[in-house]
Amino acid sequence: MAASTEPKWSTSECASVMPAAAASRRPAEIRPASTTHGTPWSRAAFRYEITQNRVARCLVVRLDGRLVGYLCLWEIGYEIHITNLAVHPDRRRQGLARSLIQSVLEDGRGRGVTLAFLEVRPTNAEALGLYESLGFSVIGRRKGYYFDTGEDALVMETRLAGARSDGAV
Repeated sequence: MAASTEPKWSTSECASVMPAAAASRRPAEIRPASTTHGTPWSRAAFRYEITQNRVARCLVVRLDGRLVGYLCLWEIGYEIHITNLAVHPDRRRQGLARSLIQSVLEDGRGRGVTLAFLEVRPTNAEALGLYESLGFSVIGRRKGYYFDTGEDALVMETRLAGARSDGAV
């Protein structure tokens, strides 16, 4: 019998938008335990996003009281820019990242957001596959985008329901 691909949790049970006040009291809590691709954001970067950047939001996933994943984004006008996504290495390949992205896209779609963007390393094949499966496609490349390695970034976009075909919003 094949193993179930269904996650053992749902975003309604385990994920919540972290309020800025709570996050600023515990900034170390939202740092990833480790990263596979590149350098994780610093504590100061998270603190700025949560407490000072008015267009930023972070969604977190906790299991058994432990932070296991997060997604940060900027929402500007009718666009979402996913700025950071991480899942603890012990919890990867369980649908957490997919659920976080789907939750954000569904929420945005319900509020009239028409486009979502993100950047990804060309060498991150797992992430590329995930994003493509969620409707993202490569629309460009940012040369030397990642400061830690100088690696380029692929810019990916997906149009949410209600987007105009001429690209206008």
